[in-house]
Amino acid sequence: MNTIHPALTPTRIGANELASRYAVAPMTRVSATPGGVPTEEMARYYKEFAEGGFPLVITEGTYIDTLHSQSYLNQPGLATAEHVAGWRTVTAGVHAAGAVMVAQLMHAGALSQGNPHTAERIGPSAIRPRGVMMPEYHGSGPWPVPREMTTQDIDDVVAGFAAAARNAVAAGFDGVEIHAANGYLLDQFITDYTNQRTDEYGGPMANRVRLTARVLDAVKSTGVLVGVRLSQTKVNDFTYRWPEGERDAETIYAALTAADYLHIASEGRNWLDTATLAGGRTVTSIAREVTGLPVIVNGGMHDPVLAAKVLDGGHADVLSVARGALVNPDLPRRVAANAELERFEHRMLDPMVTIANVRRWKESRQG
Repeated sequence: MNTIHPALTPTRIGANELASRYAVAPMTRVSATPGGVPTEEMARYYKEFAEGGFPLVITEGTYIDTLHSQSYLNQPGLATAEHVAGWRTVTAGVHAAGAVMVAQLMHAGALSQGNPHTAERIGPSAIRPRGVMMPEYHGSGPWPVPREMTTQDIDDVVAGFAAAARNAVAAGFDGVEIHAANGYLLDQFITDYTNQRTDEYGGPMANRVRLTARVLDAVKSTGVLVGVRLSQTKVNDFTYRWPEGERDAETIYAALTAADYLHIASEGRNWLDTATLAGGRTVTSIAREVTGLPVIVNGGMHDPVLAAKVLDGGHADVLSVARGALVNPDLPRRVAANAELERFEHRMLDPMVTIANVRRWKESRQG
């Protein structure tokens, strides 16, 4: 007797019915024009996932304004009319293939290494980020020290997220995801060592998550479906964990119950390693328990065995797949057919993490 893999059962996010529990995770592609406008190549790239059976496609991190939010050169934006027009082609293709599309909205904060609009970085405190800038995104050397944000800067960021959400609706997206993970601005406020403020945005976790909650409320007021992405690990710090474990997780999630879903990321690490706390509970199961919201989980979810463990164990509701989807854009169909999955190889990303390079790598494999 054949049994259906739990990832292939239907679910819903907000008002959106999903035929399976697979989603394409946000993946930085640096394939927009220098002005941040999505390209035809991007439209083909995203549509391929929808055609391959993914019912939910989440975009790469997309910057929200033309001031401080851009992270990388050739990153797409949702800040101008040209950005909106470019994204319309992308969303139309994904919808034509039958999938739901969500725009991930992000602000780099101190982790900006390719912003042509300004040389200034801003952050919660004037503290140099850990690690060094990423060479795969045209960076080198230590991160510069950001300028500590004023209350006006904070208000501007909140307004910027809301404006970008309205632009996302105009571009045809079904919803937006607030990027509060992986070491970028909102996560810099949540993280203790990058946030040394003494005002209402610093100190205990309830204060450090305040900006993310404000952004959520502002975006929610636009009427759009909205999720929030969170993580312990970061692009520049793979070992960080919330200092108070379960207590911090519960505080963060309780502040974000206005969301339509939460997305808990692992920053390229395995879910088992990044989600399991000292007492054995997982940060993803705590999110479900505290909020009652659908929870998307990330970190090795292309593995059918791990995916089944996560879903059957009540740790999450939806599985977001990154590198496994990059090499298997038809992954849901392969799982349904019990077919072998292509293995990801790091050289797919050389010398730059662009869509064109991935396409050339696939063509070379087929040849």
